[in-house]
Amino acid sequence: MARWCYRHRLVVLLLWVGALLGLGAAASTAGTDYANVFSLPNTDSKRAYDQMEKAFPERAGDTDTVVWKVDTGTVRDQSVQSRIQPVLEKIGKMAGVGGVTSPYAGDRGAAQISANGKIAYAQITFAKQANAVPKQLVQDVVDTAQGAERGGLHVELGGQAIQRVQEPPTGLAEMIGILAAAVVLFLAFGSLFAMLLPIGIAIFGVGTGLFSTQLLSHVTSVPDLAPLLATLIGLGVGIDYALFIVTRHRRGILRGMDPEESAVTALNTSGRAVLFAGGTVCIALAGMLVTNLRFLDGVVIGTSLTVVFSVLAAVTLLPALLGFLGSRVLSRRQRRKLAAEGPESERASGFAARWSASVQKRPRSIAVMALVVMAILAIPVLSLRLGATDQGNDDASTTTRKAYDLLAEGFGPGFNGPLQVVSTSGDTNKLVQGIRATDGVAQVVALPPAQGVTVIQVVPTTSPQSEKTDQLIDTLREKVIPDAGAQAHVGGVTAISKDFSTVTGDRLPLFIATIIGLGFLLLMVAFRSLVVPLTAALMNLIAAAASFGVLVAIFQWGWGLSLLGLGKEGPINAFLPVIMLSLLFGLSMDYQVFLVSRMHEEWVHTKDNARAVRVGLAETSRVINSAALIMVCVFLAFVLSGDSGAAMAGVGLAAAVALDAFILRTALVPAAMHLLGKSNWWLPAGLEKRLPHLAVEPAEEAEPLPRASAGGSSVVHGFVRDAEGAPVDGAVLTLLSKGGRQLDRVTSLADGSYIVSVPAPGTYLLSATASSYGARARHVIVTDEPLVHDLELAEGEVDAVN
Repeated sequence: MARWCYRHRLVVLLLWVGALLGLGAAASTAGTDYANVFSLPNTDSKRAYDQMEKAFPERAGDTDTVVWKVDTGTVRDQSVQSRIQPVLEKIGKMAGVGGVTSPYAGDRGAAQISANGKIAYAQITFAKQANAVPKQLVQDVVDTAQGAERGGLHVELGGQAIQRVQEPPTGLAEMIGILAAAVVLFLAFGSLFAMLLPIGIAIFGVGTGLFSTQLLSHVTSVPDLAPLLATLIGLGVGIDYALFIVTRHRRGILRGMDPEESAVTALNTSGRAVLFAGGTVCIALAGMLVTNLRFLDGVVIGTSLTVVFSVLAAVTLLPALLGFLGSRVLSRRQRRKLAAEGPESERASGFAARWSASVQKRPRSIAVMALVVMAILAIPVLSLRLGATDQGNDDASTTTRKAYDLLAEGFGPGFNGPLQVVSTSGDTNKLVQGIRATDGVAQVVALPPAQGVTVIQVVPTTSPQSEKTDQLIDTLREKVIPDAGAQAHVGGVTAISKDFSTVTGDRLPLFIATIIGLGFLLLMVAFRSLVVPLTAALMNLIAAAASFGVLVAIFQWGWGLSLLGLGKEGPINAFLPVIMLSLLFGLSMDYQVFLVSRMHEEWVHTKDNARAVRVGLAETSRVINSAALIMVCVFLAFVLSGDSGAAMAGVGLAAAVALDAFILRTALVPAAMHLLGKSNWWLPAGLEKRLPHLAVEPAEEAEPLPRASAGGSSVVHGFVRDAEGAPVDGAVLTLLSKGGRQLDRVTSLADGSYIVSVPAPGTYLLSATASSYGARARHVIVTDEPLVHDLELAEGEVDAVN
């Protein structure tokens, strides 16, 4: 497939451009229909919502608030009314505004003025839900209301529709993330064209995924958070997957391969790992479905679609683009060096090789240090509290935060999150009296009944995010309502948030067990080992604990929030653990696959665990760290998205990826694998026979070998010596086919001599390993005649095979 895409590159490019433009045109024509549907079956707040929907179906539009405060006098002063009343009337006449409830409208409006007369509010009911209200209309409302301000009169606005217009421009976070990724790619590659390749792949993958999600929002419920998270994960994996393949391709060209053969080899090695890694991400995302939280179904759809399109772009569009570039995927300096000096050596060198050797020498101390760092970072997770953020967590400079604070100042902290006790039978008056006598209740108002349903508005004395408010909800449900003998349910946004947090917390263990179990099975099948997947599962749990510790310290404890410009501390969004664990699991599996697949490839070739771990780390750590740095940049850019949920997810995922790549995969995993030795690759014989074969590495090529001469076989022989020319006794020499199948294995004699048999002329891999020496591996081309091939081993050298 890679070869076909390389040779038919114009067709492939036109197909992708057509798909992107076609889906984009269809999506822009259809528009968006995102809906935040919190379906929590068998919860008290859901029953309250269902009863209210039957009794008050007309209350469908979004309700926002205009709040004003005077420094001197009261809001009842004629000078204040003469400025505010005309503004409210003007807003009420705007097309798309259903109505305005003014505090100056007789006795009923008096409740909308604070006890000291300094603060008042008006409610604006739009004809549609917040997502469907045109931004221009909302902006007109904001401009008109704030136009009434003067010295001593402050006007602020709050509500979901208002929040939408104060968000940064759409695409700002994405653009900053892409620019940061471009800088990292340019530093890694030193080539403009090579830098543009991963970014182009990510744009095609994310674009087609988002347009498809937008179209699907018309036939299924997709929350407005889904496209943000899909963009976040799509940019990260799209750039990373292309980075892995392009890195392998560039290495092939530098080692003398033809650009087409190099591209095909890169897709047949790193491309396979990309397919496998993309599959694990989708499986991890699908794990969210076991929570049975319908709100997350749309998130699964959006993010999985984007990952699928990113993988497709990486394995089809990328080889086509590589065909257009040819050798220009290298920098000018690299091309000049290649022309002047010929192909590079296959030895891994530089800091990655030195670090890999250090991990091999001191695995125990490195493992202990890494575990200590992760344990310290995980400590804050012990105080994790799930909940929901609201406009009280917005930045202090925003009008929504100012309106929230003014309402709390004038009417009490619980005013921003009233409870709705929905009663369908029983003595309503007795229920109202019981609620009024309950500790933690500031105000109780029973609305006129409709269709046998009475709604009692309950304003707590504490804020919506306070633990005391949660305790009040439990008291009302477990004591007050049963004591009154009423059939009633407690609803409202605050009660829904509490129930959502409870349900999420209850189902989290099942969710974690599901994704860890699926990942264990996948890695066991891929790497034919029990220890490797067990290690990966433990590492995932360690990474999750540490990243949530960072999240709690920043967003719940407030450490550094002001520096990040992320508003006020509060509980962690209830949906975030599920989403973050899915994404973290998928991304960490990516790094595990790329790291261990290279180790496994070396293990299959040499059966030397120390060499396999050392070479695998030396060859992959640099690209894994570059990929992680790109993801961190992309995720942190979502702090600028204006969405608190996306900002929280961005910071959490950035911390998770950084810890996973820079500490776990670069230090703890290889150190643990060195300590475990050959048991890393242990699999019971009975299980080996029953497991299906899933090749992350390329399968043995079925190309016929050149016809052998009479006799049908030949040999490779020579001497193994050290750097000073002394013979190396007891070196193990292994002859392998191009696909990694072992053909012969011998040990050098006292004089360093060896001889291995070759089945037929062709290209083979000959590796030599000896204790206290670095391993050496070379490709050998055998003809009809015996081949003389001497090998030199040096102490501590890392010689990795492409």
